[in-house]
Amino acid sequence: MAPPLLRFLLLRLKHASFAELSYRMRQKARSARIRSARPYAPARHGSPVSLSGLAVPVMEPEVSLARVEAVLAGERYTLNTGARTLDRWQAALAGTRGGMRGDADLRVVWEPARLQHLTVLFAYLARKPRESADRVREFARSELLGWLDANPFPQGPNYRSAMECALRIPVFFYALKLLPELQPAESARIAAALHAHAEWIEANLSLYSSLGNHTVCEAAGLVFAGGVFRDHDRGRRWLARGVGLLGQELVRQVLPDGGALEQSLSYHRFVLDVYWLTAGFLEGSGLRDCGDWRRRLRFGEEFLSGFALPGAGYPSIGDADDGCAVAPGLSPLREPPFPHDAACRVFPDAGYTVVGTASGGRITFDHGPLGMPPLYNHGHADALSITLSVRGVELLVDPGTYRYNGAPGWRRYFKGTSAHNTVTVDGLDQAVQQTGFIWSSPYACRLLAREEGPAGCRVEAEHDGYLRLKEPLSHRRTLAVHGDGAVVTDRFHGSGEHEFDLHLHLHPFAVVSREGGSWYVSRGGSRISLSLLGGDDFELLQGGEGGHLGWHSPRYGVKLPSAVLRCRRKGSCAAVSFQTVIGWGAPPDRLP
Repeated sequence: MAPPLLRFLLLRLKHASFAELSYRMRQKARSARIRSARPYAPARHGSPVSLSGLAVPVMEPEVSLARVEAVLAGERYTLNTGARTLDRWQAALAGTRGGMRGDADLRVVWEPARLQHLTVLFAYLARKPRESADRVREFARSELLGWLDANPFPQGPNYRSAMECALRIPVFFYALKLLPELQPAESARIAAALHAHAEWIEANLSLYSSLGNHTVCEAAGLVFAGGVFRDHDRGRRWLARGVGLLGQELVRQVLPDGGALEQSLSYHRFVLDVYWLTAGFLEGSGLRDCGDWRRRLRFGEEFLSGFALPGAGYPSIGDADDGCAVAPGLSPLREPPFPHDAACRVFPDAGYTVVGTASGGRITFDHGPLGMPPLYNHGHADALSITLSVRGVELLVDPGTYRYNGAPGWRRYFKGTSAHNTVTVDGLDQAVQQTGFIWSSPYACRLLAREEGPAGCRVEAEHDGYLRLKEPLSHRRTLAVHGDGAVVTDRFHGSGEHEFDLHLHLHPFAVVSREGGSWYVSRGGSRISLSLLGGDDFELLQGGEGGHLGWHSPRYGVKLPSAVLRCRRKGSCAAVSFQTVIGWGAPPDRLP
């Protein structure tokens, strides 16, 4: 097998058109010219226009003085990684252009370089300029200039990603707008950094097979930079290019039903917030009316509202890296989702059904595609997977992401089919993992039936991920929800003898017990029963006892052992099926 880097390059070439290859060659040449032009001199690029007409987007909720004090005392956002580990990884990557070394996780190195702790201070200054102590402004000034000293453009890993550069551009704008005590030389230096970042983004836009959430961020960065330099030809070009790309990607990445093309709830939240932030800047500054964006964004909000958990979180469907468009705990001003009152909500474009019951149960059923073609970067092989919460308490869970880099075995597990509440065949994923992000042999899902009535609803879907096997088969799952319970039926159509594993992953803090013929899962005052009909039964597997099965990642960089209920059967497709009865109110024998 080819080394990982070579395999990655070959796969990228496989999906690249002649136009993309030509673009990549020009991109390399432009980047080389920019790198050779160091040091980056502000005088070469003109001064920004007056900032008096530009608006800082409204951010919510209002930042408290306690949170400001925490930032002044050293709070940073490091994705749950200790200072020593972060220092070691930064040292390992120093002097490189971002190539991975050992167990280093580049995503963690990038997080503090987004400077979102300064965004917290700027959000405070924007709302309370008269009440803000001089030390807050001085701290922000010193911190930002210190970061520029430590990270000269374009050296080191923090300039590897145009997206990361884009996320810093609003911070530079906030500083120019909200720190009037900056010396002329300091303002010129920050403006030059902003200009350099925008030039780098323009030379390294994520286009063609790289289109995705990176493109959205990069376009937003160009919009902010274009507003600041709008009196110059280059600034006007950035503004137009950014707005054009955002319009293009909005109708591509936010599907007509509001769902996510990337099949990740976390990245959907992130992308929507980048749009809301940019719309707030454009409209507040009188640069553009974004009414044509807002309807699509509200559909996106409606989609996410169907999955929302208490505390503003979502089930960990697809990749999640805990990234924020503004800062942790802060968001741009959003418009509310369109109202709805349906108990069974089907999102046909994204491929999800969300069912809520009067007794507080809620099931999500994933019958969508693997992710965004052609590389499917942030999708997980979770076709026909379910999650379940009762009164807002998660019990059957998607295990999350854990890490992107430096731990390939764990990356494979958390993306793979066995980590989700569905069925694996012959121990294989429903698609083929080629790298930590790229999939091949993507499956397709079909919604076969949907019935809804006063007593409940029934949804049936199938996927074809195992048609690639020598003895191919398809997996069909029916979810029937009535009152206080549900029945999940799995059937298989195809040839040959296979090993079928049904997995149900439990929240790591859940308590599992066995009573009679049922398993009971309890947490936070909520309880469900689980049983199999037809003489089958689950076996309880405890995570942390060896191997990867049975782990949950509640936050990026964190993994906890969790219990898994598994039923394993061997046989022909015609001979094997599973019928799982789930209850959260009535005894199992009274469920449908």
